[in-house]
Amino acid sequence: MKFQSLSTLVISLFFALVCTGTIQAQVRIGVVSSSTGPVSLVGIPQKNTVALLPRKIGDLTVEYVLMDDASDPTATVTAFKRLISEDKVDAIIGPSGSPNAMGVIQFVAEARVPLLATVGTAAVVQPMNAQKKWVFKTTQNDEIIAEALVSHMKSSGVKTAAFIGVNDPFGENWLRVFTAMAKQAGISLTAVERFQRGDHSVLGQTLKLIAAKPDAVLVAAAGGSAVLPHVALADKGFKGQIYQTHGAALRDFLKLGGKKVEGAILAASLLLVLPDIPESHPSKRIAQGYVEAYTKLYGEEPATFGANVYDAGLLLSRAIPIAAKSGAPGSVAFRTALRDALEKTTELVGTQGVFNMTPDDHSGFDQRGRELITVTNGNWSLVR
Repeated sequence: MKFQSLSTLVISLFFALVCTGTIQAQVRIGVVSSSTGPVSLVGIPQKNTVALLPRKIGDLTVEYVLMDDASDPTATVTAFKRLISEDKVDAIIGPSGSPNAMGVIQFVAEARVPLLATVGTAAVVQPMNAQKKWVFKTTQNDEIIAEALVSHMKSSGVKTAAFIGVNDPFGENWLRVFTAMAKQAGISLTAVERFQRGDHSVLGQTLKLIAAKPDAVLVAAAGGSAVLPHVALADKGFKGQIYQTHGAALRDFLKLGGKKVEGAILAASLLLVLPDIPESHPSKRIAQGYVEAYTKLYGEEPATFGANVYDAGLLLSRAIPIAAKSGAPGSVAFRTALRDALEKTTELVGTQGVFNMTPDDHSGFDQRGRELITVTNGNWSLVR
């Protein structure tokens, strides 16, 4: 009886010490990226960035469990189920693709595991509901980017516009957002076309867009797929302004598009034009540090998509010590407290802007999270 009482006391003391941080415990974070397949231009810098995430936060060590979904939404579901049921992760960063993220929301919600989604579409956090309250987004919501693009269209005298986007949650949410904003700005939408991320030609869609005679065309696609319709429009002699979303914010857009994407206008994070950003911008120092660390490790600068993972690490670095006061890593109490702490994030400076999360806004960016950018002489530059 005395032995049992002593054992019970020792176990109780151990868990008390773990919960208070006196004994180091381990946090397990899953990371799912598309480092192979059609979305690899997005996924590779995200996977690479994991090496720069903190291995210790407060008194807790952190282990990252990496998985590649090969750009396949079905594989994403499999990876998430394994991370939740077998690896017992406390949070998940990723995936790289918008359709992939939409397919796993129910699983993280059921398991009560916070998800820091690194995708473009705002549909993962909008409209907010019981499932999406477990999802946080480390990229700008479409509305923030669209406001800058539509404002430029209006000031440039654009009266009519056409839209071509990927036929998935990224493109569909952009169509919804852009249609409403264009109408409010007095811009008529003359044509809407869709294509698949893996398509090799959009000739038919391009001819229909040009036949509608718009003043401008908005391309809503992510990664390499953003190049295809832009080049097709240029090849067919479209003379109007072509706009892109933050999905095109990568160096490979310039490489693949060459002179045919010259003059493109997009809104994206300051990382694309970091030398032109004033020192007074709150994110410049953090962004420079990330770029320098990534370049030192890999010999090249990161695409902005890698910063989505880096910012996830910053969000977790603030939230984990708070969550540790409510429970030990691996427990429902810890994961619930982690979710609550993420939702209360205020004025957290990231590489791409400043996060202010609320129960209704799980992205948290404001206008400090975007810049209006164009392609000049094969490089990015601020629109003056």
